[in-house]
Amino acid sequence: MNKPADQTRLRAIGDQRLRPESLMMGYGYDPSLSEGALKSPIFHTSTFVFESAEAGKSFFEIAYGLREREPAEEQGLIYSRINNPDLQILEERLCLWDEAESSLVFSSGMSAISTTLLTFLRPGDVIVHSEPVYGGTDFLIKRVLPEYGVKRVPFPAGDNDALDAAIARAAPLGRVGIIYVETPANPTNVMVDIARCAEHAERLRAAGMRTIVAVDNTMFGPLWQTPLRHGADLVLYSLTKYIGGHSDLIAGACLGAESHIAQVRTFRTILGTMTDPHTGWMVLRSLETLKLRMTCQAKNAQRVAAFLSTHPGVRSVSYPGLLREGDPGYELFHRQCVGAGSTFSFEVDGGEAEAFRVLNALKLVKLAVSLGGTESLAEHPATMTHSDIPPDEQRRMGITPAMIRISIGIEHPEDLIADLRQALAS
Repeated sequence: MNKPADQTRLRAIGDQRLRPESLMMGYGYDPSLSEGALKSPIFHTSTFVFESAEAGKSFFEIAYGLREREPAEEQGLIYSRINNPDLQILEERLCLWDEAESSLVFSSGMSAISTTLLTFLRPGDVIVHSEPVYGGTDFLIKRVLPEYGVKRVPFPAGDNDALDAAIARAAPLGRVGIIYVETPANPTNVMVDIARCAEHAERLRAAGMRTIVAVDNTMFGPLWQTPLRHGADLVLYSLTKYIGGHSDLIAGACLGAESHIAQVRTFRTILGTMTDPHTGWMVLRSLETLKLRMTCQAKNAQRVAAFLSTHPGVRSVSYPGLLREGDPGYELFHRQCVGAGSTFSFEVDGGEAEAFRVLNALKLVKLAVSLGGTESLAEHPATMTHSDIPPDEQRRMGITPAMIRISIGIEHPEDLIADLRQALAS
């Protein structure tokens, strides 16, 4: 078994507390258990051999919650649907950035979201959620969950009064199982107050409900926002985006307290929504350069957004890094975040036809969905990532025909600006 030794979880040297970017190089992995390999091998196996029948019994007792773990007892390896060395190492390292107690990795961001919502929602329950959210999440909440008797109460991102009103409307409808938010909102970049959501959840729990706050942190990633610090119970990611960061894998994650993650783990085991060892290994590779990539992307985005904000062909730019004191969202952004990320939206003068002309004229920036990769990508939310949302709802959420969403990569910012300048001239 590739069971990490205690020294592989070293978190400090003397009085020096080690930072996540340092711990990404080896935390949770013992080379001596893998023939001295510097990097964890890929454990391409479905099944693991038990040392004894007693060991197998013990492993299953823990895996299926038949007994509590003993202090310092590890979960033994059984079957890669339940656990795998690559995924165990990855799950430990993911916790470091978000300061989480435990985490789970999934086959996609949507499998992480779906498994988590199914874990904590039952027929008759209510989900209170911000809008807009990622298109797949929107479809799940509005079209799938109602078929299982789950009611929903939405509120617009950035409007605390509307959040308060949504909670008030939801409470009489049934048990509020989840307050689900995506912040900043995709694609409008409007912020949601996580601490205020947590306060509502605490009051609902005091009234006898088992309400949790789940935050999709994909747009900012673990560098620029740490939802658990502000009272969130669970953090969700599409690891495909910034954490994977190279547009070459599909994966997701859920992080939080072990008491919550243990419940999600059971559903993941039964639903079979975990990721595979090779993908887990690729995410481990990406974690080593996460801070380097995201820092470069954020610096580039600040320069590109500043250029767009002064261009005569651009009507508006929705980028938190451009907020000034007194602007809506300024105080919340600076209280909740330490950076502005590198995915944002802007509106061109005109409508869909003008936005399409700009997108079709891009040469360096690729016309594609997704975000957070090393290359810059641009897309049209109204007809692509959020196309399943009816046009009138799109307008209410702030998604317009003239809107373009852009994810800034690690190219030279002046080259990106040159590409956008010539595209806007079209």
